[in-house]
Amino acid sequence: MNKTRPITPVILSGGSGTRLWPLSRTGRPKQLLSLTNAETMLQLTARRSADSARFTAPIVVANAAHAEMIEEQLEAVSLPASALLLEPVGRNTAPAIALAALCAEPDALLLVMPSDHIITDVGAFRAAVEAAVPVVEDGWLATFGITPTAPETGYGYICRGGEIAPGVHSVERFVEKPDRVTAQAYLDQGCYSWNGGIFLFRADTFLAALEANAPEMVAAVRLSLAKAVRQGARVYPDAQAFAASPSDSVDYAVMEKADRVAVVPVEMGWSDVGSWDALHEIAPRDEADNAHHGEVLSIDTSGCLIRSDGPLVAAVGVKDLIVIATGDAVLILPRGSSQEVKRAVEELKKRSHITLDRAL
Repeated sequence: MNKTRPITPVILSGGSGTRLWPLSRTGRPKQLLSLTNAETMLQLTARRSADSARFTAPIVVANAAHAEMIEEQLEAVSLPASALLLEPVGRNTAPAIALAALCAEPDALLLVMPSDHIITDVGAFRAAVEAAVPVVEDGWLATFGITPTAPETGYGYICRGGEIAPGVHSVERFVEKPDRVTAQAYLDQGCYSWNGGIFLFRADTFLAALEANAPEMVAAVRLSLAKAVRQGARVYPDAQAFAASPSDSVDYAVMEKADRVAVVPVEMGWSDVGSWDALHEIAPRDEADNAHHGEVLSIDTSGCLIRSDGPLVAAVGVKDLIVIATGDAVLILPRGSSQEVKRAVEELKKRSHITLDRAL
């Protein structure tokens, strides 16, 4: 085994991201926004694998509507994609990864990363990737288990089995999002990790597992690439062929069904920034536990996330609120209830409201 064989990053950027409405829109989802840093989440994701001695240029799988923005953002940090695979329609993560696997060399090591996650300890992340390489070269499919910090009910969990290599365990089972009592029991047992949706495997190993469990998916994706239009790094799979693929996540289609699945537990400062509450947790806060961004005035205010990308927001005598102001919309809700944004989004969909689609 060549331990220095390069790893190919596969960045998944197909999400439309309305959980962070009104800042995130279908026209400009959260991975293309600067939420925790001057750089966007896509740019930060690309930087995690920016070492040319270890990683190739990334393959990016994205919504065709975002092609220009993605190219501009990656060029801005001098990390252009080797291939930009542009989905004509969303079919979840399994077909998206199949596109990348079919475009890569058969024995390529693929590091699959969502484009909209935060990892503050990049060193720990890279060490976990290196720990997984030997078993992946031996034909295992590897995932990375996030060390849980609370009995979260919004994540799936991975139960670890025995150690198969230093720092690498077999997967005993994947479990669905639990209720709070079950999640606490998982933490108490100590052998469970959050499922963060980051993977490492050889392209041919993944395709063989997908072929065994979802052959119609592989056939549809393969046909879509055979009929694809190519413009430089851009690849436009055939819309009709790709739409014929079943829509399924990589967890359901492959990882939960394959025989040789490994997990590397890792504590790396991970967050999927899946809600405004999650952003409050990881954002710098003042002595009153307020997180501010933009032009904000707070007086006798505590425990709030207040963000303005437009007008001045003045908060007086309030606590535990989320207030998000853009140029054309304002969201206000209690902290701890940010998943309820979906109720606003659903109502706006019914009204075909422009703020869901307009890119800010």
